[in-house]
Amino acid sequence: MPVSHEPASAAGELIDEPRSFLEALEEVSEAVEAGAGLPSVARAAGRALDASVIVLDARRSILAVACASREDERAVMGLEGDTRAVDLTVADTSVGELRFRTRGAEPPSALMRLVANLIGLEVDRAKAPERATEAAVADFVDDLLARRIPDAETVAARAAELGCDLSAGAIVLVARARPQHPEEGDWRARVLTVAERGARAIERGSLTALASAGWVARHARSANGDGGPMGGRELVIVAPGPDAAAGRRVADAVRSELEAGLPGHVLTVAISRHAQDPADLHRAGTEALLAANVAEARGLEQLSFEETGAYRLLLPAMSEDPSELQGFFDETVAPLVDYDEQYETELVRTVESFLDADGNVARTAERLFTHRHTIRYRLERVRELSGLDVSSTDGRERLSLGLKAMRVLGIHPPGGPAQEAGAEAGRVPLERKDR
Repeated sequence: MPVSHEPASAAGELIDEPRSFLEALEEVSEAVEAGAGLPSVARAAGRALDASVIVLDARRSILAVACASREDERAVMGLEGDTRAVDLTVADTSVGELRFRTRGAEPPSALMRLVANLIGLEVDRAKAPERATEAAVADFVDDLLARRIPDAETVAARAAELGCDLSAGAIVLVARARPQHPEEGDWRARVLTVAERGARAIERGSLTALASAGWVARHARSANGDGGPMGGRELVIVAPGPDAAAGRRVADAVRSELEAGLPGHVLTVAISRHAQDPADLHRAGTEALLAANVAEARGLEQLSFEETGAYRLLLPAMSEDPSELQGFFDETVAPLVDYDEQYETELVRTVESFLDADGNVARTAERLFTHRHTIRYRLERVRELSGLDVSSTDGRERLSLGLKAMRVLGIHPPGGPAQEAGAEAGRVPLERKDR
């Protein structure tokens, strides 16, 4: 009986394909089981997928590369051509990303999934000690700023366990980065990495963490309730050193590193006074936060607590009972913020400009590129909403303090085109006003 060779051929294909699949998977598995490290695992993955491979952590820092050349690496890293990215997850938590560009046929989807899972587990294992250290630093910074550490000796001892010598004192920095465009991945973790690199380049014992405990909830506020640019957390750096000059060098390095590593971000770096006694570092943290809020309100990239001027007088209220500042803000400027947000007017900005112009309506109109009648109309609206008359000394003083309370609390007033009676055709021309 004649025998057809087609079934045999088909059967052979069915046998060969799973064999090559399993062999490819086995090579990656052996590299993981042998503890050869991520570079070896990445090379095995590259051979299994017949692809150029780059493994990144959750902050998008490169952990391992298996590419044919520098040019190939640049193309894969830049996601050029047919390069693809696969999220590496462990227990529903993103631990990194695999970027790859195949050289030949597309790998089977099942192989791709299994290889990605194996690499994700290896990344998670490799990063575990680092995460433990990060968690310990974050716990220490949270406890320090929230005043949960009872005495200076305990503060110094816990810092020493983390490699930070506080015997000569330290300063505290608050660093912020606000992306101007939508960001992919855990960009806040990237901010942390970049800032830490800058700080440790000057002072190896610097401790960097995203503070997320009651200290932030107690002090940081936002008019739109989003918790600010860092998502309700503050990037805090404790930089040991003998004086304020040492702290300023760390701040300069952090800002330079952020500028180089995070293009397209609005940056703020704020510096506390030097704290000789470790027990005073919680106070230094509040100083840095106050300076950060004032710097953002002024549009400054860097500001020290000493440079905040009259805002320094509000530190005791901010440190001991921020609700007092919040109450004063509520009584003075809050109605103007609410009105601006609802009607897209600029009452807060008008009051700020009016006070900066020493109460001169004409100069205020010039600064805001609008008519004097519009300024007078807005100031009358301010009186109606707040009960404070800018023509009186008491009214101007209370509004000035209300604005300072707003900035110290980190509340950012809304902005937008003014649509109100008294403006030209009911509107202040946006293109003139925003030049």
